[in-house]
Amino acid sequence: MQFQKIIGQEKVKQRFIRSVKENRISHAQLLTGPPGVGKLALAIAYAQFVSCTNRQENDSCGVCPSCKKYEKLIHPDLHFVFPVVSTPKFDKPVSDHYIAQWRELVLSSPYFSLQQWLDFIGSENKQGLISKNESSEILRKLYLKTFEAEYKIMIIWQPDKMNLAAANKLLKLIEEPPEKTLFLLVCEDQEQLLKTILSRTQIVAVTQIDPASLQHHLADNFEISEDEALNIVNLCHGSFLEAQNLIRSSDESRFNFENFSNLMRICYKKDVVAINAWVDEISRIGREKQKSFMEYSLRLVRESFMLNQKQDRISFLAKEEKEFASKFSPFINERNTAQIYEQLNQAHFHIERNGYAKLVFMDMSLNMIKLLKL
Repeated sequence: MQFQKIIGQEKVKQRFIRSVKENRISHAQLLTGPPGVGKLALAIAYAQFVSCTNRQENDSCGVCPSCKKYEKLIHPDLHFVFPVVSTPKFDKPVSDHYIAQWRELVLSSPYFSLQQWLDFIGSENKQGLISKNESSEILRKLYLKTFEAEYKIMIIWQPDKMNLAAANKLLKLIEEPPEKTLFLLVCEDQEQLLKTILSRTQIVAVTQIDPASLQHHLADNFEISEDEALNIVNLCHGSFLEAQNLIRSSDESRFNFENFSNLMRICYKKDVVAINAWVDEISRIGREKQKSFMEYSLRLVRESFMLNQKQDRISFLAKEEKEFASKFSPFINERNTAQIYEQLNQAHFHIERNGYAKLVFMDMSLNMIKLLKL
């Protein structure tokens, strides 16, 4: 993987590039930050740059024998450790037992969560773990001579999932590493790591993807408009992983918008017949979708109130939502916003606890008639 294929993160890329050019490669580095911002992708691209035999000014060449092997994740001096689960076939599992699946998932996209990885390997709700069995494999690999590159590189994904025995062995390796060894730890919850490991690694903070880079990538790689891409960027908190989830849920967002805008209109008109028909429809869609609708309604009320208060800069709405909210926002004001929020939250609470949907939504709708007039 080359740096140019990673979304944003220019500061981290330049930091890694400088460390190689100036021959200041720290032997143990911890890439830490929120999910979906590209930590694993950066670790692989950095490893490829370190091993490249024809480095360019700001990236690996992508065509030398080393890079070609990296592009398939089969370089003999690149090693991976990641959480795995036991099965009837592997009662003492290590990462190498799952390396084919790992390569397949990473090559399809290096932006994925621990749960997505566990689902991919069919964990059957088992907890992923890096156990003491892995420690022997790490020792064996790192004390071998390098095959082709200058460095042996060990990328450890989710090291916070190490049990104590494995973590202690890793600590000893970091304290006294074999010559020309590079550890790249990729972690979301560094507080779960041994303090002694933290103190012996160089921490590389990987923050949210900058909005411009993320919007550009979404518009270029997905069948969405610029406005849709901008709305997703505003909602996903700089996480490409969350952006993908939002894109997949676009149909649900459309359903929620149409139902919310329709409900507010008929409540404002006091059209009880239409409200009754709306309640019949929404009561048939299933509780998870009903909860999603209530969460969406809470968000749109909040954004509409921000528009009412002339706080456009912190109101995050898609184009169609904004057109609706610009007309709806005068009815969401200081007198009724808290009460509307309470009604929506209460409805969500009762739906979540298997309340009778028709009764819950009818009660909410009738109360909304009064609140919109305040």
